[in-house]
Amino acid sequence: MAEDPPRTRSGRPLEDVTVEALRAGTVAPSDLAIHAETLLRQARIAEERGYRQLARNYRRAAELTRIPDAMLAGIYDRLRPRRSSYVELLTLAQEMAALHDAPETGAYIRAAAEAYRDEGLLRSDGAGS
Repeated sequence: MAEDPPRTRSGRPLEDVTVEALRAGTVAPSDLAIHAETLLRQARIAEERGYRQLARNYRRAAELTRIPDAMLAGIYDRLRPRRSSYVELLTLAQEMAALHDAPETGAYIRAAAEAYRDEGLLRSDGAGS
């Protein structure tokens, strides 16, 4: 049985998002965002072909589709070098996994916290680092 065609986050079939539709004004911003299921499908394909890291990246991207854009911007800001303490990043990782059902993203932030600690890239005010 064939899978459904890829859809945008709004549910619109990807094949309906064309330059003509854009010019006609029938494409909304949500039509330009990818649907989590499309990313999960790509993750399954990558996993089947032995690309485990790529599959993990697709799963993390799928998780991020459920997080409001304003919150994502804040997360990216907190992940910039010297913007957060070690404890703040670990707390953010836990929140992502537990409160937003985003375990891949939580693991990514946890790994960033470890790398930042090892490389001296945490906020230097001593708060939690």
